[in-house]
Amino acid sequence: MRAAPTSSGTGGRALEAGGRSGGALSARMKRAARWAPLALGTGLLAWRAVGGVLAKLGHPGAALDDAYIHYQYARAFAEGHPFRYQAGEAVSTGATSFLWPVVLAPFYALGFRGEAILWPAWVLSFAALGGLAHEAFALARPLAGRAAAIGAGAMVLAFGGFAWGAASGMEVVPFAWLIAFATRRACEWAEGAEARTRRRLLELVALAALCPLMRPEGAITSVALGVVVAASPRVRALVVRGRDASRVEALAFVAAALLPQLVFLALTGRPTSSTAQVKLLPGNPYYVLHEAALANARLLVGTILDGQVWSAEFLPKGGAPLACLGLASIAWCGVQRRRGVRAALVLLLALSMFVPCIYVTFLWNRLRYLWPFATGWIVGLACLADRAGVLLSLVDRRARGLTAALVAGAFAGALAVRLDWVLEDVAQSASGIDRQQVALGRWAKANLPADARVGVNDTGAIAYFGDRRTFDVVGLTTPTEGRYWVAGAASRLEHYERLRAASPGALPTHFIVYPEWMGLEPVLGRPLHEATVTDATILGGQTMRVSEARWDHLGTGERPWTALAAIHDAVDVADLESEAAHGYELFGAREGEQTANEGNAPDGAIVLDGGRTHRSRDAFFADLPQGGELVGVARLESATTIALRVSAAGKEIARVEVPGGPWVEVTFAIPTDTRGERTALEVSADGAPFTSYHYWFGAR
Repeated sequence: MRAAPTSSGTGGRALEAGGRSGGALSARMKRAARWAPLALGTGLLAWRAVGGVLAKLGHPGAALDDAYIHYQYARAFAEGHPFRYQAGEAVSTGATSFLWPVVLAPFYALGFRGEAILWPAWVLSFAALGGLAHEAFALARPLAGRAAAIGAGAMVLAFGGFAWGAASGMEVVPFAWLIAFATRRACEWAEGAEARTRRRLLELVALAALCPLMRPEGAITSVALGVVVAASPRVRALVVRGRDASRVEALAFVAAALLPQLVFLALTGRPTSSTAQVKLLPGNPYYVLHEAALANARLLVGTILDGQVWSAEFLPKGGAPLACLGLASIAWCGVQRRRGVRAALVLLLALSMFVPCIYVTFLWNRLRYLWPFATGWIVGLACLADRAGVLLSLVDRRARGLTAALVAGAFAGALAVRLDWVLEDVAQSASGIDRQQVALGRWAKANLPADARVGVNDTGAIAYFGDRRTFDVVGLTTPTEGRYWVAGAASRLEHYERLRAASPGALPTHFIVYPEWMGLEPVLGRPLHEATVTDATILGGQTMRVSEARWDHLGTGERPWTALAAIHDAVDVADLESEAAHGYELFGAREGEQTANEGNAPDGAIVLDGGRTHRSRDAFFADLPQGGELVGVARLESATTIALRVSAAGKEIARVEVPGGPWVEVTFAIPTDTRGERTALEVSADGAPFTSYHYWFGAR
């Protein structure tokens, strides 16, 4: 006979269920307790950084003008004209990040407009900072142990470069988190067959696509993920026609790495963004790539990592040797703990900091191009702390963990003592941007005609707050202008002459620029307004001025003041199209060796012409007709009297004296036997250099 259930049995089951519930609650509390220090530290940092900006400005504000470029592109996505900086303008790719404006666009659409867009940018950036601290811990723990790994997480929160980047509202920290997270996932794939699932593969492919979309340098991480998947295929890999196709799976990562280039190619016909075209060494005619990149690498190690000059705000002075020892420690830990793939991936993350060495300079914007890769170096310091503990354990075995914790804590402390300075700089920089670019954008909206087209060399806040069409003279958001900005002021002047003839409506009606950056005083007309800020080093200059555009003297340098009955050919020096058509040789010309001169002809007429300075030799081709008298006219300038030698078709044909002083035009005859199509001409001088503006060939 079955016994009836007793109350004690029911109570036992209730107690058991209560025990399970209590156990789950206890587990949740333990997890919350583990995450509490990270959340508290990140929240405190965000409160101080954002609070400092609000106290300084009274409202949200970005510490970099470039942040407003991203916000303007986010606005473009939200308004339905993606990749067009303003509605009706040409497609452009001027943001450093392709993905960051896309992430912010929904918030703009929901009403976070104007200054309010900073709130989602800050929330996402500081959330990414907390996530990055966790990723540093997770990457370091298998290499350096728990104590040192906790120190790695603390170093992330203590590092001013990350705090500045998060507070700037840029993509710096979200990108740093993304590549660190992808690196950790790749480590887990390599270290455990159980992690090699189809779901994890799809996750890695998605990360490989997102990394370069957040910043182009993320393609390195994408390729690394593909290599890891190819080297450690899934147990149940894709099978095609009876064959293991795991290597084919790895090709998806190559496609992901190239995704931004494919998008750029589809949008603009070029595989690189406007930013890359303006800022990378390969697009600059004045640098030898390997020499300039090597010089940047030396600067990175010898100055930046050593906490000097530009990085003194963020890093302790003299820290470069420790940073380099940290990289060696990653390899040491990887070998000793049999974590070779993890060590290699963390080293790749750290060494990716050298990729910006192919920029003309990485010193812009508080070194924001470098800091996303600092996570690898921080893990290196954690490994160095662990190695210090290993060495001390040879004396006392109990000292290893404590030593690692103390050394890692000392590293974090050395970074943290700079945070007050960093956060004050964030607020001061945001104030400077607000009092200059933002203020001028608001002034433009209130005072310039609705159909104004404003030439700018800082294109972020003026466009975002000004609601006026812009003409970016630097070429980030006006894609036609990049090559002329890189070439120099005279080349821009010559380009504006061509633009006026072909499409006068494309030229600015006004300028809001730093006059010294613009370098073209002759096209800056009547001043209308200006904003001067003397206490913010983030700005490109103290005074940014609003001027009417002045185009009345464009083209006055196209003809010589020396009388010629006919002109058969002309070489307009510094005009990129004319130089290309005539094979003009730069002969080691350097950046800045250009001038836009507004002077007078002998009859007093105003002449505006661009030229190249510091020339000792000019060489080019010209089409010279065979029959009749033919002379060459050269518009030149020299500080002292010089003698020029003129050669045609390899034969010296004239010696001409150029008097020192203002520009002059000199004439020389060209013999019949040296003429022809594409005749090689050379003009050279010994001693003092000269400035060349123009060459004409014609009949008197």
